[in-house]
Amino acid sequence: MTTATPTPSPGQHQPLAERLRPHTLGAVVGQQHVLGPGMPLRLAFESGRPHSCILWGPPGVGKTTIARLMADAFDAQFISISAVLGGVKDIRAAVERAEAARDGLMQQRTIVFVDEVHRFNKSQQDAFLPHVESGLFTFIGATTENPSFEVNSALLSRATVYVLQPLSAQDLQQIVALAQAQHALPAIEDAAVERLVAYADGDARRLLNTLETLAMAAAGQRLAEITDAWLLKVLGERLRRYDKGGEQFYDTISALHKSVRGSDPDAALYWLVRMLDGGADPRYMARRLVRMATEDVGLADPRALRLALDASEVYERLGSPEGELALAECVLYLAVAPKSNAVYTAYKAARAWVERDGTRPVPMHLRNAPTALLKTLGAGRGYRYAHDEQDGFAAGERYLPEDMPEPGFYLPVERGLEIRIAQKLRELRARNAAAGGAGAGGLDAGGALAGG
Repeated sequence: MTTATPTPSPGQHQPLAERLRPHTLGAVVGQQHVLGPGMPLRLAFESGRPHSCILWGPPGVGKTTIARLMADAFDAQFISISAVLGGVKDIRAAVERAEAARDGLMQQRTIVFVDEVHRFNKSQQDAFLPHVESGLFTFIGATTENPSFEVNSALLSRATVYVLQPLSAQDLQQIVALAQAQHALPAIEDAAVERLVAYADGDARRLLNTLETLAMAAAGQRLAEITDAWLLKVLGERLRRYDKGGEQFYDTISALHKSVRGSDPDAALYWLVRMLDGGADPRYMARRLVRMATEDVGLADPRALRLALDASEVYERLGSPEGELALAECVLYLAVAPKSNAVYTAYKAARAWVERDGTRPVPMHLRNAPTALLKTLGAGRGYRYAHDEQDGFAAGERYLPEDMPEPGFYLPVERGLEIRIAQKLRELRARNAAAGGAGAGGLDAGGALAGG
């Protein structure tokens, strides 16, 4: 079915992403956990007092848009610097413009927005510090990397970190509807919208760029509706190889994890290769293998964790495709290793206990006593130094809070190394019982290590 294409409206020469960029806070799609009523970033807007901040989140979730809206909200001069292309010269130019705005007739505030701030080195980041401290301008950094590792601590301490999330499927569907409302593209079949949303992987920019490409292709063919079949024809290979955030991606990683847990090396290798062939980031796969080593192998074979970390390091050194062989070696080892989730179960049980329990005082004999006063008050009194005891184990000593029952978090399985760990814990329990002291529950992990 064909139809005449609509006459372009004013402004349609602009990229679709720019045409749909929100001009008010209420028009922002997504990020309601920080922008919704009563949420921290919304309160910052409403306070009338701009403050330096770091916007941390994946690509295409609105970091630049939020920074521009903040400048508009405070009637501030907006200066944008790309850390990929810029340098100290750009920072100096921004300082001069901020001083001119401050000292001018309007005495205007300035917001300096640094995109991909983690790309600046330490000295470049340090160049902002004196001007942030003096209040010359408000600093807003955008980063896709963890700012704890990529942003200097001095700069980080002067900025509030806001964590932005990938847009949800509903958010992305709303963007498609907005594009249609702007007559930027023809009707789209529901199945095609679902496929585009999965392909976008929470990234509004990717979705908008793809919609713009499809709109031009549809206009060239005079299509009245974008169907799922036509979409697959136009973007088929591209969609297959980048389903990073779609349901198929998570189904496949689930299949890999369960194949490893089920000790099926062929299936585990198959799903690993499927994911790598489908465009999954090998670094992400390496992180998942580390998780499997701790969650499903654990102390039944502690070498598994070391091998997973080594595989990750090998990939970082060699890259693709050579480094992927190390990932394959790791996934095969994990699949054939003895399995135990005792560490995972113990950690979850301990977390649940701490979350619902009160803050119990540290027993006096376990407290630190660095001063004479604390020693006088009894801190550390009666503590038995395990290394001075028989076999390096203080039988009967108790390490839990005095009024806390024995929780029994760690319960080793009878597989792999945990067979020996379980035997050791039974011996320690027996020695504790003979000494008339603590039960083994509070000593399981520490006792196993102390006892060798």
